[in-house]
Amino acid sequence: MEMKSAPAFPVFVIRHGDPNKLGKVYTRRKVRIRQGWQNCVWPRISAASLFFALLHWFAMKALVISRLGGPEVLQVEPVADPSPAPGNELVDVQAGGLNFADIITVRGGYPGTPPPPFVAGREFCGIRARDQQRVMGYAQWAAFAERVAASPFLLWPVPQAWTAEEGAAFPVNYFTAYFAYWKAGLLEPAAGSGSRVLIHAVAGGVGTAAVQIGKLLGIEMYGTASSEEKLARVKALGLQHGINYKQHDYEEAVRELTHGEGVDAVFEMLGGEHTTKSARCLRDFGRVIVYGAATGKRPELDPRVLYSKGSSVHGLWLTYLSANHRLMAEAWEQLSTWTAAGHLKPVVGHVFPLDSAQEAYRLLLEGRNFAKVVLRIS
Repeated sequence: MEMKSAPAFPVFVIRHGDPNKLGKVYTRRKVRIRQGWQNCVWPRISAASLFFALLHWFAMKALVISRLGGPEVLQVEPVADPSPAPGNELVDVQAGGLNFADIITVRGGYPGTPPPPFVAGREFCGIRARDQQRVMGYAQWAAFAERVAASPFLLWPVPQAWTAEEGAAFPVNYFTAYFAYWKAGLLEPAAGSGSRVLIHAVAGGVGTAAVQIGKLLGIEMYGTASSEEKLARVKALGLQHGINYKQHDYEEAVRELTHGEGVDAVFEMLGGEHTTKSARCLRDFGRVIVYGAATGKRPELDPRVLYSKGSSVHGLWLTYLSANHRLMAEAWEQLSTWTAAGHLKPVVGHVFPLDSAQEAYRLLLEGRNFAKVVLRIS
């Protein structure tokens, strides 16, 4: 009987009629069987080839930032399994959420970025090894791998009806949006009634999360995006006023739409001139909540803009807040209540396999995405 060609994989021969072939490594391609192993024929491969083959077959696969630069520096490579610190949990990762912080990290501009090479990613969803429970989580690095070690304080159960991709789209966006409303003093229903918020990049991950939360709080929301198509999709989530910043100056649009009054808060993640420009959109005692600099430019602020209205500018950095276990637990208590009631659900706009991570990064970098970009890890 002659078997057809099979996929190549290494075989360590422990029994063979020819003693010269005992203990040797061969790849299985075509096997002629008459009396079991006695007459098997194996083409030989080198020990070096075996080593790299085994490394690729059995090592954990991860997205590695090989050097600082653009998306081209991202490589899917075999890496060692993580060694969790005492008390940390191991999670078998199914999907990872891509954020603009990941773009900045590749460039080396994110605070605390380790020297390359290192594993990318800070947001994930998967199966906790200890009890096989589905969890979503947050980490500073190494989330875009088949397995990640994470703090138990930064793991949360995934709603039963959600996909792994939806779970991976939750932590960064929804905690950031929640804390933006918290910093703006708008979390209480009474505070939200009649309040106005301008949300930059409203069609992105944080933007769509902020719209869902703002709708629950009774906020009148204004949002900027690059196209009418994106704005129409966010309006379906609850956005009342869309501003196409490619066609209209958003500062003038806010002034016109609010009859010169302005808004109570601006969620600002553009940087450069937009920090001061956003401050000019405020009404009395309003607040600019700065949580990023997507333009790559350092935020510019003329404090004289704040004097006449008693307004202020506040920073929001999830990396810092995530170390405060009490604060994160309080945020999760509210977010999970809204989620259980069906009020919150991540909007996933794009899903890429891990091997196409460079394409996913470029999509986000060029602003061509709608809502969340997710990588399918396993």
